[in-house]
Amino acid sequence: MLIDRQLADAGWSIQDKKELNLFAAEGVVCREVVMKQSHGRADYLLYVDKKVVGVIEAKPEGTTLSGVEWQSAMYASGLPANAQLRAITVDGRLPFVFEASGTETHFTNGYDPYPRARRVFNFPKPGTLAQIIRDAEADPEHSTWRAKVRHLPPLDERPLRPAQITAIKGIEKSLADQHFDRSLVQMATGAGKTFTAVTTAYRLLKFGGFRRVLFLVDRNNLAEQTIAEFQNCRTPGDGRRFNEIYNVDKLTSAGMLGSSNVVVSTIQRVHSVLRGHEVTAGDDPNLDDFVPDAPVTVAYSAALPPESFDLVIVDEAHRSIYGVWRGVLEYFDAHVIGLTATPGKQTFAFFRQNLVSEYTYPQSVADRVNVDFDLYRIRTQISEQGGAIEAGTIVPKVDRRTRKERLEAIEEDFEYTHKQLDRAVTAKSQIRTVLETFRDRLFTEIFPGRSTLPKTLIFAKDDAHAEEIVTTVREVFGKGNDFAAKITYAARDPKGQLQAFRTSPSLRIAVTVDMIATGTDVKPLECVFFMRDVRSAQYFEQMKGRGARTITPADFQSVTPDASAKTRFVIVDAVGVTEHDFVDPPLNREKGISLKKLLDKAATLTLTEDETATLASRLAKLELQLTPEERTELDDVAGGPVRDIVRRLVDAVDPDSQAKVLDGAADPEAARRDLLERAVEPVAANPELRTRILELRAAHDRVIDEVNKDVLLDAHGVVDPSRAKLVVESWTKYLEDHRDEITAIQLATEAKVLRIPFTDIQELADRISRPPYNWTPEVIWDAYASIDVDRVRNSDRHTLTDLVSLLRYTVGLDNELVPYTTRVQERYAAWLAQQEQAGTEFSPLERWWLDRMVDVIAASAGITAEDLDRSPFTDKGGVDGALRDLGDRAEGLIDELNTELTA
Repeated sequence: MLIDRQLADAGWSIQDKKELNLFAAEGVVCREVVMKQSHGRADYLLYVDKKVVGVIEAKPEGTTLSGVEWQSAMYASGLPANAQLRAITVDGRLPFVFEASGTETHFTNGYDPYPRARRVFNFPKPGTLAQIIRDAEADPEHSTWRAKVRHLPPLDERPLRPAQITAIKGIEKSLADQHFDRSLVQMATGAGKTFTAVTTAYRLLKFGGFRRVLFLVDRNNLAEQTIAEFQNCRTPGDGRRFNEIYNVDKLTSAGMLGSSNVVVSTIQRVHSVLRGHEVTAGDDPNLDDFVPDAPVTVAYSAALPPESFDLVIVDEAHRSIYGVWRGVLEYFDAHVIGLTATPGKQTFAFFRQNLVSEYTYPQSVADRVNVDFDLYRIRTQISEQGGAIEAGTIVPKVDRRTRKERLEAIEEDFEYTHKQLDRAVTAKSQIRTVLETFRDRLFTEIFPGRSTLPKTLIFAKDDAHAEEIVTTVREVFGKGNDFAAKITYAARDPKGQLQAFRTSPSLRIAVTVDMIATGTDVKPLECVFFMRDVRSAQYFEQMKGRGARTITPADFQSVTPDASAKTRFVIVDAVGVTEHDFVDPPLNREKGISLKKLLDKAATLTLTEDETATLASRLAKLELQLTPEERTELDDVAGGPVRDIVRRLVDAVDPDSQAKVLDGAADPEAARRDLLERAVEPVAANPELRTRILELRAAHDRVIDEVNKDVLLDAHGVVDPSRAKLVVESWTKYLEDHRDEITAIQLATEAKVLRIPFTDIQELADRISRPPYNWTPEVIWDAYASIDVDRVRNSDRHTLTDLVSLLRYTVGLDNELVPYTTRVQERYAAWLAQQEQAGTEFSPLERWWLDRMVDVIAASAGITAEDLDRSPFTDKGGVDGALRDLGDRAEGLIDELNTELTA
């Protein structure tokens, strides 16, 4: 009876042999069918669209079904001759074979490459089997997704980070191998888990035979963020957006649209839909935050049958989802992919230890995906020890439900511990003391040298606690409502406030409980402030990860104008959350040691493990500060990407990497030392790299002394020719010392070419502008003007191209030091005179083009055709305008001006 009910629930018409009517429904089940001789009697024969497609072997409850697979296999190949005329077979057997006991059902799909039984929650609907048959007829060689995933096209790696490439390939290999029905991806917060999932979903929908994907998010407010990421994803090939090809929808009470390809939901909402309950589209904390006390049970839902999805992707796969909610995941006949930054033991167990890729937080810092962090601890007496109130004291009491406040005398002595703080009792002095300490130390110890409060996210214990913190923040900082806001589900317009926190320069502090704890991006965030304790390692990592995101300098400065680049964030701990054993230290472990000392110790191979981690952190921070040109320059000196060097340093201090090296080592300490030395070798063996790192660091960082008060010693005018002479001598020596590594010097001194490319001039300008020289063309020019008065022409404004004049004068190619622009204009005037003598005249329109070409040559030491497609030439049509107005002479005039004016 159980089996009959399960079949009926799935839409099958159950009939006896004598009453068989194949026209009664799309799917018909016929009981007790005698097979051909020696093949026995099949308990159920399945018809779809009037054709025999499968069999069911029924057994009593408690029977181990794998032991009866031989019987069902015998029935599948034992159709009587008359039935074979209306049967669909694969290699002489019916394609769909089931074993069932009423409490357990096994299903073997004969179209799979290596057909094997798998447990399913219920029998598929007839339409599901009909679709499988149609797919097989359309592509007999690759009938099911388990066949198609073995032949996916190569991955387009261009828009992907290395960690994303590894994850996608790991998932696809796991799907192809079919060793497990679940795959776990461990990827650091901020490393692009969602984009990894979007790319995976696209490839499986496009090429892998998958029809529908369920994407489970941690919170309902993240569903819209996830849908937006799907919609904005540009697909390979024609570049269309994902949602222009596939439909992405949220799950509702009605289940899902038949046209949906990707369905986004929380697991709580999936459970409600399976139970037939109402599910609203908006946020519902009572639903989305609900965690049952015991594991949930699920029943079959015709609106959302087990075969609804081929793939289930679980984002942030560390929560209770694999405990009390496990039954919901196991309801679906789908491969499950877990994406998490922080897998726990229960997560690994659920995924059968099938970790297909791993990408840690320190590795993400090394790859410039995330920034490193620092810790700042605030302790107060009440935070540590609690407090006591004497009997008879009149205190305010707040009704939790209505928030109505009343004054009342305490009848007996009231003592509370720090654990009761902000739950059973609110100590306003404690909140104020913590926040005042934060304010007073903010610009001296936490973010020294800054003047604008960095974007700060404060985690409160509950909504009432958050309310108290917001009020106190505004008072402590003396600011208004637009300075600090509560962003919780109970707050007014939390989504609008969250967007303002991302983009508004005025909203500096947000206070939340759980709403921004996981998954939500606020890239400009620099301070994560814990005023609540967290006992879960996984949840702490997610909360910490809110501050980890990198952001472009331009976007960062648009909301935090006093900062140049985001190179770190700070965890401010007011409750001791960072003192739990599960909290890993930052890479920057030795704050008191300078970068120079770290590099010196690297050269002598005497770095400790913590110092190696610190060097990795400092180099990663420096890389975030560099311009693209400086980063390329540093990579060239290093002989490869500096990011790879940082990654090697990070891997050398990674416990898992060390465990692999130390396993079986005769001398573990020597093996660890060798691992660290091999990681440091690219720095230790490259003195030029160490020097260049310090140069670039000095160019980007300056120390602000707010401690020492200066005293005036003297003030009078001085002309110091000795200093000018020193600058000239140093400049001359610099050219000699660096001629082998700076192209502009080589071209001027050795090749003695007449024209030096502007990129080479820029390289020279960048190099001499760094400490200890801090030279500009003006500084060197003024030095020569003080010494060689009669041979130097002065200028009100210098350009980078004046370096060409300085180079030629210093190496003796020119006898007079003339500003480059002046020289170009003089030669242009002479050239025009020659043209006039030769009978060539230029119209006013042609002179417009020539005059502006000369301006470009003066500023850039040359001009190319590409320059004509930039301002000011675009005002008259760019390259096309030049061809129109100058005719066939355009290219020749450019070449002639370059030759005559830069010689």
